[in-house]
Amino acid sequence: MAEAEFNVRGVNHLALVCSDMKRTVEFYRDLLGFPLTKTLVLPDNKGQHFFFDIGNGDSLAFFWFPGAPDRQPGVVAPEALPGLGDITTAVGSMNHVAFDVSPEVIESYAQKLRDKGVRCVGPVNHDDSDAGWSRELHDGVFMRSVYFFDPDGLSLEFAAWLRVLTPEDVRHEPAGAVLHAR
Repeated sequence: MAEAEFNVRGVNHLALVCSDMKRTVEFYRDLLGFPLTKTLVLPDNKGQHFFFDIGNGDSLAFFWFPGAPDRQPGVVAPEALPGLGDITTAVGSMNHVAFDVSPEVIESYAQKLRDKGVRCVGPVNHDDSDAGWSRELHDGVFMRSVYFFDPDGLSLEFAAWLRVLTPEDVRHEPAGAVLHAR
């Protein structure tokens, strides 16, 4: 196999925007247990930039900007969790962040979130059926997920692969854009 032109090693960090850094730290560090690894104050007191360790050398980072525009559900973040309403977001937005977890912990993580007062959906058993999911765990389930929101409405997921994906898992043609009259 030829060497890639850009030899990346994975995700360094994903940078998002929060409305309250203190509340964000309480959620990600104190509730989810992601260690805070780096904090920065932006020049001229234009905000803050904090990094959390999410494992495997990857980080989830947040900016806090005083006076940032409010969140806009349905534009830059989903209005609802999967199965509870519309999860459509605008082109160029980030739909959700999925944290990789072991299949053995998915049920207990859903319960831990509920015990901490976090509303969540799941575990969801993703399969290749027309619905895309099943109530029952069966041999065709390739991933299990738990979905929840952070305090700013950012859609998050604990996701557990149940099997190694193969070339047979890539079987759909990409859809072309539908042009709308303006």
